[in-house]
Amino acid sequence: MDFAFALFGGLVITGGVVLWDRLQRPKETGFKGKETTGTDSRTAGIVIEYARAFFPVILVVFVLRSFIVEPFRIPSGSMLPSLYIGDFILVSKFSYGIRLPLVNQKVFSIGTPKRGEVMVFRYPHDEKTNFIKRVVGLPGDIVDYKNKRLRVNGNVVNQAKPDEEGTEQGMLSNNQVRKYIEHLGKSSHGILLDASLGSRDMTRIVVPPDHYFVMGDNRDHSNDSRFWGFVPEKNIVGRAFFVWFSWDSKKDDHFWNDYIGGGANWPRIGNSID
Repeated sequence: MDFAFALFGGLVITGGVVLWDRLQRPKETGFKGKETTGTDSRTAGIVIEYARAFFPVILVVFVLRSFIVEPFRIPSGSMLPSLYIGDFILVSKFSYGIRLPLVNQKVFSIGTPKRGEVMVFRYPHDEKTNFIKRVVGLPGDIVDYKNKRLRVNGNVVNQAKPDEEGTEQGMLSNNQVRKYIEHLGKSSHGILLDASLGSRDMTRIVVPPDHYFVMGDNRDHSNDSRFWGFVPEKNIVGRAFFVWFSWDSKKDDHFWNDYIGGGANWPRIGNSID
């Protein structure tokens, strides 16, 4: 949000300088008003040239970021193994409707979040912070989570072991963590379960109208709707769909951060987000 306001401020300032310059031009060929010194003239000329150069760039970035696609970086392991720490992702801003920038007010509806999609939203308790989670419950759904098994509207969500053991982040230094393949809606994606931790059970959570229930794929290490509630429709930012870059930086503050190497994670680049 802060960057959006800064971008908008830059757009207003550079656009204002360019507009002022255009309005002043006709006066230069006719009556001349108060003369300026050479230093003032050179300073004004430099400001105008910079404004002319940056205004179209800022305008394009602002339009793309506000209405088409916005980049984000994954800072934590709550969405492992689907999204790695250090992944740079693209989020579609129009998948769930066209919204006015800055105020995030929807003006045109194109679609709504589907069960199983990965969604970016503004954290309900601090709207300056963006969160990314998977949509589990839609408005009107009944969500249950017991013994680390997810149920939606009374149906147990299918959960199977993968054909091969992976070496994703979060599995390299803790043999209690196991990967499973979950089939939720039209999405088939990996989840991580930590056998060393108990289940955060909850029963018959009814999702209210215009709200969504979300969970992280790293089920035992995710701060999600199980702890702070539902995501209002007005807080939605967009749907995550693509990893355009990924960077490993070796850390050891948590077990899922303790992974090999540092630098570009080439196999991650270009992956779609299921």
